[in-house]
Amino acid sequence: MRSKGAAAWNWSLDTARPGRHIALHAVVLGGLVVAFVSRLALMPLLEDQAPYLFFVPVVLLAAGVGGFGPGILATGLSVPLVFLLIGKFVAFGWPEIINGAVFALIGLGATWIGERLRLARQQATTREAHLRAIIDTVPEATVVIDERGIIQSYSATAERMFGYTAAETVGRNVKLLMPSPYREEHDGYIKRYLESGKRDPIGAGRAIAGQRKDGSTFPIELAVGELWSGSHRFFAGFIRDLTERQETEARLQALQSELVHVSRLSAMGEMASAIAHELNQPLSAVTNYLKGSQRLLSGSDSQQMAVVRDGLDRAAGQALRAGQIIRRLRDFVGRGESEKRIESMTKLIEEAAALALVGAKEKGVRVSFDLDPHVELVVADKVQVQQVLVNLMRNAIEAMEECNKRELTICTKPADEGMIAVQVDDTGAGISEDMALKLFQPFSTTKPHGMGVGLSISRTIVEAHGGQIEGMPRPGGGSTFRFTLPVVREDEPFDA
Repeated sequence: MRSKGAAAWNWSLDTARPGRHIALHAVVLGGLVVAFVSRLALMPLLEDQAPYLFFVPVVLLAAGVGGFGPGILATGLSVPLVFLLIGKFVAFGWPEIINGAVFALIGLGATWIGERLRLARQQATTREAHLRAIIDTVPEATVVIDERGIIQSYSATAERMFGYTAAETVGRNVKLLMPSPYREEHDGYIKRYLESGKRDPIGAGRAIAGQRKDGSTFPIELAVGELWSGSHRFFAGFIRDLTERQETEARLQALQSELVHVSRLSAMGEMASAIAHELNQPLSAVTNYLKGSQRLLSGSDSQQMAVVRDGLDRAAGQALRAGQIIRRLRDFVGRGESEKRIESMTKLIEEAAALALVGAKEKGVRVSFDLDPHVELVVADKVQVQQVLVNLMRNAIEAMEECNKRELTICTKPADEGMIAVQVDDTGAGISEDMALKLFQPFSTTKPHGMGVGLSISRTIVEAHGGQIEGMPRPGGGSTFRFTLPVVREDEPFDA
């Protein structure tokens, strides 16, 4: 397939060809006139000697430059012109005819060679134009340098990327396109490569910085290729502007963080009424204990004072409980940077359960834990892993709302080498085959009012921790969700 640039170039060449042919033929005729007049002027001196001498250069130039047409024209007209010149000096015979035939054959041979050369030049020019058009249309900039770092070729994409034109860069050192410290070190890179012959930098892409004509710097990815032209070695640099990609990645990361935050807020909204009910119980107890203590204080003795102290202790305990619930909710909803630490898996599950299982008892859900003490420490972001746990537990509770048997089991056990498996089982309606195929896809949900992002975000979090998550029907009814995390042994060092 020909590129648009190459096609346009060939079209312009084709449209210019008739005019070019006319000009070449006119030049040939002019050369023949000059040769004829020059030879005519020397007739008194040369007479019939070397009659074709002045016509040979015209034929060779016509054949070499124009190929068949001009070459045949020059050859065909030279013979009668020579006969016209020498006709008054000699009588035509076989020697003159043979000389004319030999000249014509030599002229035709030169014309054939000239045509081959012309076609070769045209093909080379077409290939070069085609290659240039391809290079100029690729999104990566291409810069070719020699062993001294001098720019030999500079693509149109490079002009757009760096702001320099080819005329401003060709013949100058490529470090023109680099900021410090790459600018000062580049010639040393080439020298070390030429001396060592190590091919490590060839073909491998690496991220560095480039410098535009206005002095601004921007991130680029550079891949270098080595090529030879005869005995000369060159290096081709293929350059990609990373500015847009990094900005896109930053936007995606920000959107993902925002989606995670929205998911937490959504989960909080679903649990708000149950949490309010749960908070009301300890706060009511605090009120009752304090009122009772006040009544006792009205006519206290030493025994009553002991009871008062006990009542106040109980009030403080219930207030502490309310504070812990509020703290867990704040930590869960709060937005923050990901920070992985060594955490106790048992503690993570217990704290997540305290938040997720609010109101579960009132709904008739029987909860049981089977936590393996031999796989305890994990490398995890506490808030993110607890978000996964809360999401799975809340999903399990909602899945059992219409079921008579409501049992929720959370267990941990060793998985593959160096991993712990956390499993959440329920006795709900289960997972259909169609839904099982798209469980963790965004916006896939079985809830009438769900957003369908909880499991998708859970998968993102687990995979970011180096684990995997899966969901499947549970034998006997219900569903099983299982995810894995890396385990840390107590004697194993960890670099945060």
